[in-house]
Amino acid sequence: MRTDPASWGRVAAGAATGAGRKVNVEFVSANPTGPLHVGNARGAFVGDLLSRVLEAGGQRVTREYYFNDSGAQVRNLGASILVIREGTDVPEDGYHGDYVVELAPRLPEEIATQAGDERAWAAGKWASDRIREGIEASLAALGVRFDVWTTEASLHDNGWVDQALDRLQAGGHLYEQDGALWFRSTAFGDDKDRVLRRSNGERTYFAADIGYVIEKFSRGFDHLIYIWGADHHGTVARVRGAAEAMGFDRSRVEMLLTGWVHFSEGGRELSMSKRAGTFITLDDLLAELGVDAARWYFASRGANVNMDVDIEAAKQQSSENPVYYVQYAHARIASILRKAADAGMMPAPSVAGLLAGAAEGTLARVAARLPEVVEDAAAAQETQGITTYATELATAFHAFYRDARVIDAAETERSAKRLALVDATRISLANALALLGISAPEAM
Repeated sequence: MRTDPASWGRVAAGAATGAGRKVNVEFVSANPTGPLHVGNARGAFVGDLLSRVLEAGGQRVTREYYFNDSGAQVRNLGASILVIREGTDVPEDGYHGDYVVELAPRLPEEIATQAGDERAWAAGKWASDRIREGIEASLAALGVRFDVWTTEASLHDNGWVDQALDRLQAGGHLYEQDGALWFRSTAFGDDKDRVLRRSNGERTYFAADIGYVIEKFSRGFDHLIYIWGADHHGTVARVRGAAEAMGFDRSRVEMLLTGWVHFSEGGRELSMSKRAGTFITLDDLLAELGVDAARWYFASRGANVNMDVDIEAAKQQSSENPVYYVQYAHARIASILRKAADAGMMPAPSVAGLLAGAAEGTLARVAARLPEVVEDAAAAQETQGITTYATELATAFHAFYRDARVIDAAETERSAKRLALVDATRISLANALALLGISAPEAM
C-alpha cells in the first residue's frame, strides 16, 4: 500500500469496464398525466445512481427523460378536467386525483370553450405541460438532473418514426394484415408479431419506441440503457428485436427492469393509481424521510429487487438511518481537522511507519479501496456495494477514533500522520456519498 494518502480517496475515472463509452441512460419516463408517485419514481433513484457510478467509472453519460405525450391517456386527462369544470362526474376511466380538481379552474378559457373533438386533446396537452413542470421540480428536489427531455410527439413530428418504418420495410420485416401494419417480431425472438400502425391509421407506442432507437443512435451513442418498471418485461424483446432488424447490434440496447415497490401504512397496502388519485407522491416521501435518507434507502437495495416499504416504519427509521451513521463519521473528521488547524497542526504528507497499528492499518486499507469499489459497481451496474463500503469505512473510522488519540501535543509527528489518515478517510467518505447524491456535512 502506498504511504501517500493523498490519492486514497480518489475515484479513478477510466478504471471500470466500458471506460470512455458514450452511454444514453433513459429513466423515470412516466406519462405526464399526474405527479410522480413513489412507485414510478424508483426509476429516478436507480437511473441517477447508475449514471453517477458509470461516470465515476469513466463513461460519458447522457441522462434522458421520455414523455409519452401523444396517447389516449393525455386526451382522457383533458376530458376529466373538462367535466370537472362543467360540474359533472368524472367517468370511471377518467382521472380522479386532487391534482385534477386543482388544474380544472386554471384551464385557459380559449381551450375550455373550443368546439369539436379536439377540445379534450388540447385540454390534456395543456394539463400535461403543467404536470411536467411539477415533475421537473420534484426531480430537482431529489437532486436528479436530466440532460435531454424528449417527447413522443417530437419523434413523430421530426420524422424518426417514419425513418424506422421505412428501414424495417426495406429489410422486409413488415407486413399488412386486417388493415394494420405489423412488425415480424417473432423472427427476432419475440413471442408474437407486433402492430406498428393500427387499422384506423394510428401508430402505436411501439412505433415511437423504435423511432426513438434510431434517433438515439443518430446522436452517436455507443450504448443505450433503458430503466423500466417490471411491467415492461414484454417490451424488451420487441424493442431489441426491432433494433437488430434496423441494422443495430442488439447488445448495444439494454433494458434494466426495476423491482416492484409495495407501500403500506398502518397495515393497509396503498394503491399507486394516478387515475384513482390514490398514491404517495415523491414529494410526500421526501418530506417524510428527507432526500439523503430516501436516496440511501433505495441505493442500498438492488435495482431489480422487489421492495415492501412500511411508511410509518420508514419514518421512524429515518432518524437512525445508516446514512446518518456515515455522515456523522464525516462530520466528526471535519471537526478533528478544524481543531488540529486551530492548534497549528497539519496532516503529514506520508503515513509511513504508522500503519503497523491494528486500527490504523484497518482504516487505511478500507479508505484506499474506493476505486476498486467504484469499478465493481460500474461493472455490475448496481450501487448497493457503495452503501456497504461507506458503512464499512465509517465503522472502521469510529473504531480507530475510539482506540487512537489523533491530536496529541506530546506526539506531534504521530499526530500529523494520524491527521493524514483521517483526512484520507474524509475524502473517501465524501466521494462515496457524492456518488450516491448524498450530502457530506461538516458538522452535525
